[in-house]
Amino acid sequence: MKGPQDYLTETDGAVEAHIRARLSEAFPEDGFLGEETGGAPRDQVWVVDPIDGTANFARAIPHFCISIAFVAGGEVQLGGIVNPALDETYLARLGEGATRNGRPIHVSETTDITATSFEMGWSNRRPLASYVAAQSELFEAGSNVRRGASGALGLAYVADGRSDGYAELHMNPWDCLAGLLLVREAGGVTGPFLSADGLAQGGSVLAATPAVADILSRATTIPLLAGRDLLPESQSRAQSLRIA
Repeated sequence: MKGPQDYLTETDGAVEAHIRARLSEAFPEDGFLGEETGGAPRDQVWVVDPIDGTANFARAIPHFCISIAFVAGGEVQLGGIVNPALDETYLARLGEGATRNGRPIHVSETTDITATSFEMGWSNRRPLASYVAAQSELFEAGSNVRRGASGALGLAYVADGRSDGYAELHMNPWDCLAGLLLVREAGGVTGPFLSADGLAQGGSVLAATPAVADILSRATTIPLLAGRDLLPESQSRAQSLRIA
């Protein structure tokens, strides 16, 4: 145990070591930021969660995944999420759409709140009362709310139309960057993350199909992203270019 409800297995370390070694061989100039071995944000950095959903994995529940994102120029350029138990691979590239096992995916077309199924992740980094209040508001609005204990897969399922929205009051970058790119490339909307210093500090996460995103945003008090989600310094560079 790394902390309350925070599991670690030998496999987490082994998977991260393997991924880190392979990325270092292929892209020796790039940085690396992993859940288990750490690292530091850089202009070009691979952000890796070797097992998201470790509590499920430790109990032989086949709902866990490997999440890998590549951040460059202040934006998430690539995202990959793999559930080896179901042999499902989600991939996205900025501006080029999202796929599952090579086939294009799209967020759901749900518009009626009483037909929605949202997922909310729980984090002990935020007050329990906030989590309960958000869930209560969603239940009262008529939504179904569940928790699968893998935030990365929760985001992938929004991109794939299996869920209408995902929210968590605090996530680390390795848990969510790949999934946020998947959702946006699959036609969904998200909250800000990189522009809120998420790469260094983590932060709140929201992703949803557009028609019901406002309801999820109000319940969780997580704002929706107005434009492209850039790192703060990249926003400054972009603003300077527009002024020039």
